[in-house]
Amino acid sequence: MKIAILGFGIEGKGTLRFVRNKYPKAEITILDQKKDRNYLKNLDGFDIIFRTPGIPFNTKEIQRAARRGVNVTSATDVFLTGARGTVIGVTGTKGKSTATTLIYEILKRAGRDVYIAGNIGKSTLDLLPKLRKNSIAVLELSSFQLQGVKKSPDVAVILDIFPDHMDHHKSFAEYVNAKSGIVRFQDSNDFVFYVPTNKISTALAKMSAGQKTSVSLGDFPMNLKILGQHNKQNAAVAAAVASRFGVSPLISLEVINKFTGLPYRLRLTRNLGGVSFYNDSASTNPQTTVAALRSFPGKSKILIAGGKDKNLNFKILRTAVNEEDVKAIVLFGECKSKMRKALGSTTLIHSSSNLENAVKTAFRKARPSDIVIFSPGAASFDMFENYRERGDEFDRIVKKLKG
Repeated sequence: MKIAILGFGIEGKGTLRFVRNKYPKAEITILDQKKDRNYLKNLDGFDIIFRTPGIPFNTKEIQRAARRGVNVTSATDVFLTGARGTVIGVTGTKGKSTATTLIYEILKRAGRDVYIAGNIGKSTLDLLPKLRKNSIAVLELSSFQLQGVKKSPDVAVILDIFPDHMDHHKSFAEYVNAKSGIVRFQDSNDFVFYVPTNKISTALAKMSAGQKTSVSLGDFPMNLKILGQHNKQNAAVAAAVASRFGVSPLISLEVINKFTGLPYRLRLTRNLGGVSFYNDSASTNPQTTVAALRSFPGKSKILIAGGKDKNLNFKILRTAVNEEDVKAIVLFGECKSKMRKALGSTTLIHSSSNLENAVKTAFRKARPSDIVIFSPGAASFDMFENYRERGDEFDRIVKKLKG
């Protein structure tokens, strides 16, 4: 048997461990664009192709191989098909990591045999040998991971969905269709939790044959430490899912009220001379930048934004900037000109050649009690390996600033 693994990041390495164990006599080939520009050539010669999330499902070479009888699959598809116990899948455009982590932490606090994996940075296939009949696996699932699956999770969680990854997907319709894998194969014994205020979330939930639960903020009072209305929604969804597993609301509240958030998601880096610097490097689309700006009502704000364009529309930033007392914007990165054009003459805009200059410019413009928000609204790949590296660089720069 000849097996190809397309892409060799976290998921690709986990796939290799799985394949070596399951098919010890197979001929395994690693195909990665970092090592070979022509890595997608001659895919027809394999029996099985494991596609990792970074490689679009609709790439013509992959689709041609599938039409010629090659079994094109993924770690997510193999996991969903073979996992014992119960699988909870969480998707959405943003908020997936927070909701996934909260569900996991609540179930863990309640004493369940629970595991976490997926887009959050842990290989799903490494979990398979650990799962038992009473196990619960909580997976963060991106559109890339859901595209092409042939089985849906037992419990689907659908957060807010809006345009993203338009550099990867051919259209918003394709993006939504990819997300629909989370419910498309559910049956009447399955469950779906969704956000009723989001039209796409609601539409996808209606596709499910399972039992549907809409989750509103008023359903679950809480005293959340992390900022933003969107995070309150994520926490409410996590509590609703936990209740389906018989977890007391008191336990959910205990975990939620202690939760201090995940790195790179609107976390305070430093207060210097009365100026607070917040790191929201995980913001890779304009909607999340809007959510960040709206998390500080009544505060004077300076926004640092920019990065690699994902073929998104930045015009929604203009209204938020006008409404949320943004006194200045500092733009950097590949898409700064596109962002500047979308913002128009809404406020004072500065351009910087790199992140360090952007931070220093923002600090010069700030006054005591101002908030400096680093919420790029774009991908990191023009200057950084990923949003984590970008966030670490922001923290490093801010911590070096002199008062």
